[in-house]
Amino acid sequence: MQPNAAMMAVVLLGNLMLPLASAQNAGFVKSPLSETKLTGDTFELYCDVVGNPTPEIQWWYAEVNRAESFKQLWDGARKRRVSINTAYGTNGVSVLGITRLTLEDSGTYECRASNDPKRNDLRQNPAMTWIRAQATISVLQKPKINASTEITLSTNSSIIPVILQCSLTTDHTSHRESFWMKNGQEIPNTRTEQRTTVHRIPKPRADDSGEYLCVYTFDKAPNANATTKVNAKPDITGHKRSENKNEGENATLYCKSVGYPHPIWTWRKVDGTSYKDIDNSTGRFFITKRDNYTELNILNLDIDTDPGTYECNATNEIGNTAETTILRVRSHLAPLWPFLGVLAEIIILVVIIVVYEKRKRPDDIIDDDEPVGPMKTNSTNNHKDKNIRQRNTK
Repeated sequence: MQPNAAMMAVVLLGNLMLPLASAQNAGFVKSPLSETKLTGDTFELYCDVVGNPTPEIQWWYAEVNRAESFKQLWDGARKRRVSINTAYGTNGVSVLGITRLTLEDSGTYECRASNDPKRNDLRQNPAMTWIRAQATISVLQKPKINASTEITLSTNSSIIPVILQCSLTTDHTSHRESFWMKNGQEIPNTRTEQRTTVHRIPKPRADDSGEYLCVYTFDKAPNANATTKVNAKPDITGHKRSENKNEGENATLYCKSVGYPHPIWTWRKVDGTSYKDIDNSTGRFFITKRDNYTELNILNLDIDTDPGTYECNATNEIGNTAETTILRVRSHLAPLWPFLGVLAEIIILVVIIVVYEKRKRPDDIIDDDEPVGPMKTNSTNNHKDKNIRQRNTK
């Protein structure tokens, strides 16, 4: 074989071997984990696989005690309670979620992955072309908890204590303890081993409103809870009373409140007895809202149109409340005013000094050309010297 032909053969062989050398079998980076859930709950299983090329991911399910009867799961199955979200990149990542769990959702869930080119060939054995990771989901009947009905605070509610109560009537395993939570945070000193738990609010205010949960814990089962709501009209507890800015700058006004449900926020500018609603359509006004907080951002302030009174309004199904902020916009020369004032004082002082010097009397000014007279001496001393000279002549 000629040298050129031999070199060509080596190059061709290398190109053929390169895909083989860079190929990588599918492998799991993260596998789904077994869980125990209650009816009505939601669960999610994660599957993360690596390989070259990126492996395909599928989800399969087998009922309890029927481990060999797997059926493939699809997005939207079980009356749209099943969701499957898969993304392919360097890795393949997939999330299986099922909502509003029932006892029939118990079983074995399997994540399958493969990058074998023949993985979907019916003549191939799936056990050889697909790798598998399983998780067992056990769904238990949710315990029955009787909870207080929804409460709405009125304007004079502060004189009437609010008492929230929950009772565990049926359970699936031995009960351990219970505690109370408000807006996702545990309330201190509310843990008890009693099946009936009470939370007392002596002097309820709007700040005490929110979503309360009584949570029960068990030895061999997930926690169970019941919800009761304490509603109240919004009360704005923080806002800017005034804001001073220069033209061309940006201004940020804000309001925060307590009360439940979370309010719908609106902003408007007050002009005497009329109001002008503010939204995000102008390109200079931007409103942000999240639960009990809102912000109004005004860009590139205009000294002619932007100064005035701005009102934030919080409204929920119980009532509404509003507060105002006064926005003042100064000229862009305003930062120079202190300097100009000092400069003016210096100029005035210089003028006063110059005028004073020009108005001095002529006698107060000594002429440099006039000769200096003899120095005056004490007359008494002169008389003494004269007497001495007279006595010496005798």
